[in-house]
Amino acid sequence: MDVICLEDKAFFALVEAVVGRLKPENDTTGFKWISDVDAMHCLNIKSKTTLQKLRDEGKIRFSQPQKKIIVYDRDSIEAYLEKHAKETF
Repeated sequence: MDVICLEDKAFFALVEAVVGRLKPENDTTGFKWISDVDAMHCLNIKSKTTLQKLRDEGKIRFSQPQKKIIVYDRDSIEAYLEKHAKETF
């Protein structure tokens, strides 16, 4: 077995390079359309019924590319949250 020794700076530079290469592949924050699970997580709700109510009342945008597939617009969810944000004292 070979042992490789690195200085602290070289080690952290290597780790940053690896993370930099992996991050774009696994980063879903850039997607405009998100799943119902992600939408529920963003809204901090646990019920699909509540999510459907927001959708049916036109409070958040959605797209239905296929009969059983519904995706939600991340920007409309953020706008909904901003609209209902309360200012602190």
